[in-house]
Amino acid sequence: MATGFLVALTIVALTCSVAYAYDPSPLQDFCVAVNDPRHAVFMNGRVCKDPKLATADDFFASGLDAIGTPAFPGLSVSVNVADVNRIPGLNTLGLTVVRAELGPAGLIPPHTHPRSSEFILVVQGTAYVGFVAVDPANRGKNRLFEKTLKGGDVFVIPQGLIHFMYNVGGGNATLFTAFNSQNPGVITIANELFGSDPGISEDVLSKAFRIDKESVQHIQAKFSSVGYVN
Repeated sequence: MATGFLVALTIVALTCSVAYAYDPSPLQDFCVAVNDPRHAVFMNGRVCKDPKLATADDFFASGLDAIGTPAFPGLSVSVNVADVNRIPGLNTLGLTVVRAELGPAGLIPPHTHPRSSEFILVVQGTAYVGFVAVDPANRGKNRLFEKTLKGGDVFVIPQGLIHFMYNVGGGNATLFTAFNSQNPGVITIANELFGSDPGISEDVLSKAFRIDKESVQHIQAKFSSVGYVN
């Protein structure tokens, strides 16, 4: 009897171990099951190249020394992204690197990365950065963790927490950020709430933010479904 129980327990443990090993963290917001096998297959990641066909170029990219493309219109931010789309060899390695260039008073607005923590390195300029987390010692209220960073300083953002970066220096600020995911995701708080299409009910937003509906309409008018506007 005891032997049978031990064997059953071992099988359950091995099954759970295998299930855990082959069920990685999701790399997309959702993955709807398709019962019809004729439909295209969408993987949690990318289809892999035959290892025999891999070359050094699959693990290489240049140009990260250059300022990238504008992001967050009107907020003076450009990003240069090195991810799996640019470096195929990053697939399954759980890594993305971004160079961010913030002009004077440039702002990366409050946002979250649902699938990754973030490591920030300032190489030029001065940036005010911070994230918000629940503070158990203060009756469950939120606590702001903030720092003003200069060249050579680093700061870490825990996964999923709301954070921001703001250039408080006189010139440009250059930051390199590393993510422990090949698809960290980004949820920009203001744009997600006030710029969705279709829009979130004014009743919901007015009650959530404790403002009147006219204020909600005014804020929604500042956003569009494609991102920030001036």
